[in-house]
Amino acid sequence: MRYVSTRGASPPVSFLDAVLSGLAPDGGLYVPEAWPNVADFGEPLFFDTTAADILAAFAGDDLSEDEVNSAIVSAYDWSAFSSPAITPLRQIGDEAWLLELFHGPSLAFKDIAMRLLAELYDIALTKRDERRTVICATSGDTGGAAVEALKGHDRIDLIVLLPKGRVSEVQRRFMTASGAANVHPVIVDTDFDKCQAIVKALFADKDFAQRASLSPVNSINWARIAAQSIYYVTVSHILAAAGPTNFIVPTGNFGDAFAGYVAKQMGAPIGAILLATNANDILVGAVERGEYVRGAHSHATISPAMDIQVASNFERLVFEALERDGEATRRLYDQFAQSGAFTLPPAALAKMRATFRAASVDDARTMRMMRTVYESCDQLVCPHTAVGIAAPGKTDVQLTRQIVHLATAHPAKFPETVEEATGIRPPLPPRCADLFERPESFATLPAEIDAVKQHIRERTRAWR
Repeated sequence: MRYVSTRGASPPVSFLDAVLSGLAPDGGLYVPEAWPNVADFGEPLFFDTTAADILAAFAGDDLSEDEVNSAIVSAYDWSAFSSPAITPLRQIGDEAWLLELFHGPSLAFKDIAMRLLAELYDIALTKRDERRTVICATSGDTGGAAVEALKGHDRIDLIVLLPKGRVSEVQRRFMTASGAANVHPVIVDTDFDKCQAIVKALFADKDFAQRASLSPVNSINWARIAAQSIYYVTVSHILAAAGPTNFIVPTGNFGDAFAGYVAKQMGAPIGAILLATNANDILVGAVERGEYVRGAHSHATISPAMDIQVASNFERLVFEALERDGEATRRLYDQFAQSGAFTLPPAALAKMRATFRAASVDDARTMRMMRTVYESCDQLVCPHTAVGIAAPGKTDVQLTRQIVHLATAHPAKFPETVEEATGIRPPLPPRCADLFERPESFATLPAEIDAVKQHIRERTRAWR
C-alpha cells in the first residue's frame, strides 16, 4: 500500500513514512493509492478484529501480522476503556442510536485513533532507532488524547498548542496535569485556527522540521483517519439488516467525518453522512453551496472543539471529488491561501453531496437539545453531541432508515454547560476523579512562530 499527496507533486510513500511525516512535501495530505475492500475482511462485527483487518489493509507490507496484532491489543486494551465494547451503541429511539466514543482515557473520541497512532510511532521509531518531536494544535480534545496516549513514551517529546480561554477546564487539565516529563503543553494567546496555522508553518519550514524531527498527531495524519474508520465499518455492519446506516457527525476539522467516507469507500453499508457544525459553519457553505469561505475569525461557542474556521481534512474530500486530480486540488488551495475562499466545480459538489450534507446549530438550540435528550432518554450528552442530535431539524434532508449519532465526548468534560442545560452536573468517572487535584504545568506563549520554535528547541530531545 502506497500513499499519494492530495496536491500531486510529491512521490508516493509507504504507510509508516506517511504516519511519521503527516504532511506531504508539496503541502498536501496523504491518502492511499487505492481503497481496501471490507469484503476481503472477516465478518466486521467486532471492534478489535475489524481494527486488525483495517490496519493490515492500510499498512500493507510495512507491518507484519504480529506487529498489527500487537498494536491493536495494546491500543485497545480493555483496561484503558470503561466499556469492553470500546465504542458501545445505545438505542435512543425507534431508529436512532447513540455511538458512545468517549470511553477512553481522555473521555473523547480522539482516544480511539490516538492510542493506535502511539503504537505505530513506537513500532516505526524502534525500527529506525529514532526520536521524534510530536506536535499538535488542539481545539480541546485532540491534545488531551495525545497526552494520554503518548505520555511516558521515551522516544517522543510531545508539544501541545492550545488556545487561551477556548477550551473547558476539564479539557485543559487533561493536557496540563499529566505529570509526564515528555509532555509540554503550551497555552497560546490566540484561537485554534492560528494554533493550527503555526503547526502547518513549522512543517513548511523544511530545515526546522527536519532538525526538530517533527511529526503530527492532528487528523492530517492518515493513521488517525484509518483508525476512526473502524467504528463506522463495525456499526454499519451491525445494523446492516435494515439497510445502509446514516451517520450524523459533529465536526470542525472534518477528520471524523472523512473517516466515515473512507469506510463507505471500502464498501461499508453507509448511506448519508450529515455534518453538524456550530456557528463556525465553513463546512455548511462548502457542502450546501459549494463555497468554501474562511470567516474573519472563529466564533467562541459552548461546543468549543468545533470552533474552527479551516477544516484541514476537507482537502482530502476535495481531492476525491475532483477525481483525484492533484493539480486541480493544489490550484484551489493556492487560491484559498491567497483569498480565503474558493468555489467547487459543479461536478465536484455533486459528488460530495452524494454522501454529505451539512447543517449549523446555534448555542440556544444546542442547550435545548441537551435538555430534551435528558428529559426524554434520561441521558446526559455533551454540547458537541447535542449539536449532532439537533442537526436534522436544521436541514431539509430526509434521512430514512436507522440514524447513528456520534457521541464525541463525555458530558463531564463540559460540566458547567451540561448543568446549565439540564440541572445535573455530570461527575468525572472514577478513574479520573482526581483530575482537579493534580498539579498543572504549562508554558504560555504569544501567537508567534519564532516563540514556538524556540520553545521546541529548548525542550525536545530529538534536535539534530
